[in-house]
Amino acid sequence: MESKDSIVEEVIDLFRKRSEEGFKKYGTTLDRDDLSETEWIQHLQEELMDAILYLTKLKNTINNH
Repeated sequence: MESKDSIVEEVIDLFRKRSEEGFKKYGTTLDRDDLSETEWIQHLQEELMDAILYLTKLKNTINNH
């Protein structure tokens, strides 16, 4: 079912593209079962740390203009 909300559709497309890129890069999907719960948590921590770095960079860029 397609959403009437163009933003929702854009985000869904981005998720699909990211999934395809991840499969090409790593040869697997999130359905994999070779990682422990702790390893999944570690991956998430690393992603969130990256997000904080990106936010800080953008904030500094905005504040320095």
